[in-house]
Amino acid sequence: MGPRRHEHPWHGPSLRMRLTLIASGALFVALVVGAFALTTVLSRTRLEALDTVVRERVATIAALAQDDRLPAALPVAEPGEIAQLLDADGAVLATSPNASRTLPVVPLDALHVGPGTTVGGTSASAYDDEARIAVRSATYRGEPVTVVATVPVTEVRSVLDALRLGLVVVVPLLTCALALVVWLILGRALRPVEELRRGAALVASTGGPGSLPVPRRDDELGALARTLNSMLDRLEAGAARQRRFVADAAHELRSPLATLRASTEVARLHPDSYDTAELAGDLEAEVLRMQALVDDLLLLARVGSAPSERACVDLAAVVRDVVPTTAGGLVVTGSGRAFAGEAAVGRVVRNLVDNAVRHAAAQVTVTVADGLVQVDDDGAGLAEQDHERVFERFVRLDDARERDAGGSGLGLSIAREVAREQGGDITLARSPLGGLRAELRLPADSP
Repeated sequence: MGPRRHEHPWHGPSLRMRLTLIASGALFVALVVGAFALTTVLSRTRLEALDTVVRERVATIAALAQDDRLPAALPVAEPGEIAQLLDADGAVLATSPNASRTLPVVPLDALHVGPGTTVGGTSASAYDDEARIAVRSATYRGEPVTVVATVPVTEVRSVLDALRLGLVVVVPLLTCALALVVWLILGRALRPVEELRRGAALVASTGGPGSLPVPRRDDELGALARTLNSMLDRLEAGAARQRRFVADAAHELRSPLATLRASTEVARLHPDSYDTAELAGDLEAEVLRMQALVDDLLLLARVGSAPSERACVDLAAVVRDVVPTTAGGLVVTGSGRAFAGEAAVGRVVRNLVDNAVRHAAAQVTVTVADGLVQVDDDGAGLAEQDHERVFERFVRLDDARERDAGGSGLGLSIAREVAREQGGDITLARSPLGGLRAELRLPADSP
């Protein structure tokens, strides 16, 4: 036998802890990815804006130089922005107010001047460690010149650094805050689950009847608790039936065993007055009775223990196979088929027919149709309130009807159990013949 699951209790992190870690971890990853994306997009957007500024600046100054309309100081707008006009030797011809007239912002030999405007990316200048640079060739008073414009990126870098620093602080704080909120919410949401667990542990520890607490909210947990309580009620009812069945079986076995013991004691104490043949006859009857009872108990124990094989069977043929084993006065009419196990249907029909023959006055009629077998007798019948009681195990409504015929009180119970295993059922009603009608219903077709 393998190890039972409850012998290895769980000692890992609780469900509440795992869900909290998963939620907070997912948020942390999302915030990190979002922060990285934010800084990347912001950096790229701001640098593109600075490139637009220097590109437009050199285009404006080149147009002014081309028209010989240069002002005394070249126009700039952005903080730290520098614009210069360099001649072919790299000397400063004109500059913005915030730059020297003798120091080029970028040496001419470090510039890559081509047709149109060239944005040289981020590099160092004479005035800034990092700057976005734009260069454009033009003519001024007939001479070739170069227009240079730069904007420092220090401010952008400072803003991005401050943003990154803020995110480094904000992301962990938000993660911790969410973890706390999730922990509290899960604690409240899982409280009914813990109450259910404690209730189940109490029922398991007492080993008796009990019920689980039902949450006041009508939600999935409430439905689960009600379902589990219904299951516990059915298990308790099943256990009660089992205890009653064991007690009834023990009681039924005690009677033949007591008879056997009494017979053997009499034979032992009075060997001369109790010959062997008489003793064997007395013992045989009780042994056969006890054997029949044990066989019925074993059959009941096997019912439902394994899936039954089903096929399309001829009900009339099954009934005809049963008829020769019974007494006379039996009439079979009709025909029909059912989807069930042939051996199981034969056992049920045999029990019903034997029971009808045992209690009939003179006539038993078996009517067959698709998925239906009706067994009618002209006996005394049963009171309507007893139609369900007779299916209980070891129930005898009349000792003269049952015990004298050797019945164990299990025939109808076995018949119904087997019928239900085949997907059908047995019901009792008053027969048109005046006695009892037993009606066996089975599936007519395969599902």
